[in-house]
Amino acid sequence: MIFSDTMIIEAIQTGLVQFDPPVDIPVQVQPASIDLRLGDTYRVYNYAQHHLIDPSADVDLDEISELVHQDGKPFILHPGAFVLGSTLEYVRIPNSLVGRLEGRSSIGRLGVIVHSTAGFIDCGFQGNITLEISNIGKIPVALRTGMRVCQLTLMETGPVARPYGPLRGSKYQGQREPTPSRLRKDVEFAPSVKPLLR
Repeated sequence: MIFSDTMIIEAIQTGLVQFDPPVDIPVQVQPASIDLRLGDTYRVYNYAQHHLIDPSADVDLDEISELVHQDGKPFILHPGAFVLGSTLEYVRIPNSLVGRLEGRSSIGRLGVIVHSTAGFIDCGFQGNITLEISNIGKIPVALRTGMRVCQLTLMETGPVARPYGPLRGSKYQGQREPTPSRLRKDVEFAPSVKPLLR
């Protein structure tokens, strides 16, 4: 069952779900979701320096990207660009709930896609949520810290034996900034399969 606004407000007020900084309930709580705001840090890939990202290679994706802190300035997202951003809110999801994150339609209508693929938030997750952001339009768009760019829905789940976190060796637990893919750390390639040439 998806949480309604009354259920969301109760979950926030009882501390079942936590946001830091706190959400502005009258503004951010929608009929069945919570709008989350954009933080001020982005992870930008250095396309000019790297011709290939090979998940099967032992490459540290932190090294082919850089963190950009906006310090109150807008981030200009150009057509065709892809960056990682993060939510302003540090989110704590309990073991009894899962979340689903989607981009808001108001920013989608500008050609900005937020979280098109990785929007599932596991039971027990906590951290600033990394956002996949791209501009599929033809005009640059200014992204500003604090703007509501995505919406989180909450759903109940049954008993969870191994929630997201230390027991699972979860790679993104506690993240505070846009975090690149950690795919290499959980992929085992069959010995008969050779990775692409580096």
